[in-house]
Amino acid sequence: MGTVYAVANQKGGVGKTTTAVNLASCAAAAGNQTLLVDLDPQCNATTALGAAADSHPSSYDCLTGDTSVAEAARPAGPDNLWLVPASRDLAGAAVELPRIDGSETRLRDRLGPVRERFEASLLDCPPSLGPVSVNALTAADRVIVPVQAEYLALEGLVQFLETLGLIRRELNPRLEVAGLLITMYDERTRLAQDVEAELRRHFGEMVFETVIPRSVRVAESPSYGLPVTEHAPSSRGAVAYRALATELAARG
Repeated sequence: MGTVYAVANQKGGVGKTTTAVNLASCAAAAGNQTLLVDLDPQCNATTALGAAADSHPSSYDCLTGDTSVAEAARPAGPDNLWLVPASRDLAGAAVELPRIDGSETRLRDRLGPVRERFEASLLDCPPSLGPVSVNALTAADRVIVPVQAEYLALEGLVQFLETLGLIRRELNPRLEVAGLLITMYDERTRLAQDVEAELRRHFGEMVFETVIPRSVRVAESPSYGLPVTEHAPSSRGAVAYRALATELAARG
């Protein structure tokens, strides 16, 4: 039985898509059948893997129609890696989903045989706590929470963790936090060091030991339609994401 991970945080620009794409790439490179589901109407994970935005079937069709996740999955380039692309129509899903009975479990219901087919499935969530993110968190076994190394990112983290608790009580009692991931870390600044210390003091072992550095290679890799682990495999960002994949696997 494979594991479904949601990569989520209601704050934008914290590295959710970069983390989802590169963790999926690392899992696939290790020989695991891996699925990445792009749930963000910006389609960034889709284009980061060189696929066309607004392809169909898409994750939108899974959420609002009768398409299963398995039917929407397609090869994403690297061996063992599959993608369910996003559509800009997802922007309207926040309005459409509440009108559908059982809307919170649409994605979970459509995963179907995916758990047996893929050893790891990663759900790249939009930067909000709307119906699409709720669907992802209801479908997931574990959630990875990227946190940028700045104080504003800390402010929304407690609220997000409270929301996870609500989803666990009401919709998905098996949901666990896989870990909090510090991203865009610049070790030269006192601010980044202070934020890391604060996170580790408050959340302890919930914070991954691996820290993702700020990196030009990470930032530019989507323009090549490749994860940084393929675009610049020896770069600091690629090394960090491989370390994160190893740590995530060790956490079980």
